[in-house]
Amino acid sequence: MKALKTFGLFLFVAGFVIFNVSFFWSSYELTPAIVKSQISDDGKADLFIIESKEILNQPIKSNFEFVSKLDQYFVSANNRYLSLYGVTDKEIDALVNESSNNKFSLTTVDSVFPVDTEISMQKNKLVKDYGNWLDGQQFSSSKELKDQLISVSNKLNDYTIVSQFGFDRYAVRDLKYSLTKASALGPVKNNPLLFLFLTIGLCVIGALFYILPKLQLPAGIKNNGIFFNVMKNVQWLGILTGTWLIAFYVLLYFYPQYMTNWVLMVDPVSELLSGNEASRFFLYGFIYTLCILVMGVRMIIHYRHSKYQILRTCSVMFFQTAFAFLIPEILIRLNQPYFDFKNIWPLDYSFFFDNRLDELLANGGLGIFMLVWGIALIIIAVPVLVYFFGKRWYCSWVCGCGGLAETLGDPYRQLSNKTLKFWKVERWMIHAVLVFAVVMTGGVLYTYFTDASWLLFFDTYKLREVYGAFIGAGFAGVVGTGFYPLMGNRTWCRFGCPLAAYLGIIQRFKSRFRITTNGGQCISCGNCSTYCEMGIDVRWYAQRGQNIVRSSCVGCGVCSSVCPRGVLNLEVKGEEGRFGKPILIGNNHIKVLDLKLPR
Repeated sequence: MKALKTFGLFLFVAGFVIFNVSFFWSSYELTPAIVKSQISDDGKADLFIIESKEILNQPIKSNFEFVSKLDQYFVSANNRYLSLYGVTDKEIDALVNESSNNKFSLTTVDSVFPVDTEISMQKNKLVKDYGNWLDGQQFSSSKELKDQLISVSNKLNDYTIVSQFGFDRYAVRDLKYSLTKASALGPVKNNPLLFLFLTIGLCVIGALFYILPKLQLPAGIKNNGIFFNVMKNVQWLGILTGTWLIAFYVLLYFYPQYMTNWVLMVDPVSELLSGNEASRFFLYGFIYTLCILVMGVRMIIHYRHSKYQILRTCSVMFFQTAFAFLIPEILIRLNQPYFDFKNIWPLDYSFFFDNRLDELLANGGLGIFMLVWGIALIIIAVPVLVYFFGKRWYCSWVCGCGGLAETLGDPYRQLSNKTLKFWKVERWMIHAVLVFAVVMTGGVLYTYFTDASWLLFFDTYKLREVYGAFIGAGFAGVVGTGFYPLMGNRTWCRFGCPLAAYLGIIQRFKSRFRITTNGGQCISCGNCSTYCEMGIDVRWYAQRGQNIVRSSCVGCGVCSSVCPRGVLNLEVKGEEGRFGKPILIGNNHIKVLDLKLPR
C-alpha cells in the first residue's frame, strides 16, 4: 500500500512539474495572416501590422517579451488614432479665432472642420457631440473659451477616440490573449494530447494511485495528527499550495495571455465537445471538473461509513460534470447559448446582463425557456426547496463552488475559524455582497430597459465591471479557492457568496431543516466543531442540546458523520422548536426560546 501511494505521489509531482515547466515551453511568431485572422476590422488590422513590423515573422522565445511587444504596439496604434482624430492646438486656436466676441457657436465647428474628408467629418461630429453645451455661451476672455475647448479635446482623447476608432482596453485584453495563442510555436502546440497526458493526465492517475489505498484502512473518521500535517495546518507546503492557487487564478482572470500554452493542451478536448478551440475558461472548467471527480473519489472513500456523504458527493460530481461542463459545451456545438442550468442568480451575477438577455431572447423557444428557468429558480425553487430541505439542497448537493470546496477543499475544512469575531465579520461581509449584487443587477436592468447608463450617482457599466473584477473574479476565484490551505475550504461560501446569503436568510427564519442535538450524549470530543467548514462551533450547541439553525450552515452533515456518539442528526420536521426545545407542561407543548448568542 505504501509503495502504491509513493508511486502515485511520484506521478502527480511529475505531472505537476511538467505542467508548470510547459508554461515557458514555447516561442512566438506573429505574422500578418495571424493579425488578419484575429483582428476582424481590416483597417485596424492593417494599422497593427504597420506598428508591429519590427517583430513580424520573427520568432520570440519569451512569452513575457512577446506580450510586452504587443502592449507597445497597441499603445502606438492608439496614439496614431489620437493623432488622426484628436483636436490639435492649432485647430483649437482656429475655433477661438472664429468665435465672435468670445461667444461660441456650433456653426464655428463647420468652418474649422468642413465635411469634405472622412477625418474632418468625424472631428466635426465629435466636437459637436462633446461641445454642444458650449453653444451660445459668452466667455469673459478668449483664454477662458480656449480652456473650455481644451477640456472638450481632452475628454475626446480620454473617452471617445480610442474606444470608437482604436483598441479600447477590453479589446486589447482579448486580443493580447488571442494573438499570443495563435502565435505560439513549439512542442505543446504540435502535440497537445501528449502534453495533456504528461501533465493533467499524470496528475489524475497519480492522485488516484495515492487515494485508492485508503480503501484498506478501516472505515470511519480519524484525526491522525491533522493539526501537525504540513499541508493541512498552514505550514510550508500548505502555504506553497495556496500561493500557487492564487497565482493561477490571477493569471486566469487578469493575465490570460501568459497561460496560452496550458489552453493549447485542451484544444482537442474542446473541439471534440463544442467544435471550437479551447478558451481559458474551458481549461478552467476542465481542470475544475477533474478536481471534483478525483477528489470526489477521495471523499467517498474517506466518508464511506456514511451513506449520506456518499450520495451527496456523487450528486456534486454529477451536477458539475453534466450540468456545468458537458451540457453547456454540447449546447454550443448545437449553435445554442452557453447555459449552466444549475447556476442561480446572484451567484451567476451576469444572468441579467444585456448581452446575456439579448442572446437568450434571440434564440427562440429554447432561449426563452432558459430565461424563464433562471427566473423560476430565483423566485420559486429557492424559497420552496430551502423551506423543505434547507440550503443544503443547493450548497451541498448541486453547487459547483460547494462541490469543489467539499472535494478538493475537504482536507482543509478544519482551518475554518470558529470564533465569534469571525462570525460577526462573516455576517456583515456576506450580506454586504448580497446588497452589492442586488444594486448592481438593478442598475443593469435599468440600463437595459432605458438605455441610460447613469442611475442616481453611479455608472451602471462601471458598477458591474467593479463587481465582476472584485467579487466575481477576485473574491470568488482568487480568495475563494486560493485560500483553501490558509483559511479553510468555504471562505467564499462563508464571507462572499450572495446566493448563500439569500439561501441563508430563508433557512434562518423559514425552513423545516435543522440539525438536532442530543446534549445528554455529548462527550465534548470536539470532532463536530473541528470538521465544521462553515466556522460553526457545533460543540457549543451540542453541549446544550440546542438545534443548529445558523443561516451559514450548509447541511453538509460531516459534523454528524464524525460524531462518535450519534449526538447530531440532520432532520426535516415542523417548525415548532426551531429556536429551542419544546418542553411538556401538562398536555401542552410550549416552545422555550434560548436567545443566547452562540460562542
